[in-house]
Amino acid sequence: MSVAFRREGDDEHLEPAFELPIPPGPNRVTAAGLAAIHAKVTELEGRLATSSDEAAIKALRRDLRYWHTRLSTAEQMPLPGGDKVEFGCTVHFCLNGAERSITIVGDDEADPKVGKLSFSAPLARAMMEACTGDSVDFAGRTDAIRIVSISVADPAKAD
Repeated sequence: MSVAFRREGDDEHLEPAFELPIPPGPNRVTAAGLAAIHAKVTELEGRLATSSDEAAIKALRRDLRYWHTRLSTAEQMPLPGGDKVEFGCTVHFCLNGAERSITIVGDDEADPKVGKLSFSAPLARAMMEACTGDSVDFAGRTDAIRIVSISVADPAKAD
């Protein structure tokens, strides 16, 4: 049928609203990450209870489906030992002559701007299981990363 014969109220020509994509693989989280997921669910449920805008309600329900799924699949990882690069530790390393520091966290906790990198990121995967002083290959380069030190944050001081 021609566009000329459509009613103005037809929504079929609008872009479909897709679900938020769930990262592939396991949903590993730190204790702080699990607490953040709980807080996000609580916040969204509160906003949903007070919202009256239909579009906002639809978006909030979609977000809640995502966070409920993340909560139900969350796998809290044990604290790392600190003797090798593992999930939850902070790694100080040298890459391309520059010293940097990252903390390896879950997908939903990742924020590269503040040094939190997902365990599934190529840089984090390259360093896994390495010990202080080790050099590891990265981005097709042999010994591209040198592990300077590994530390474990005090969970009582977690953000």
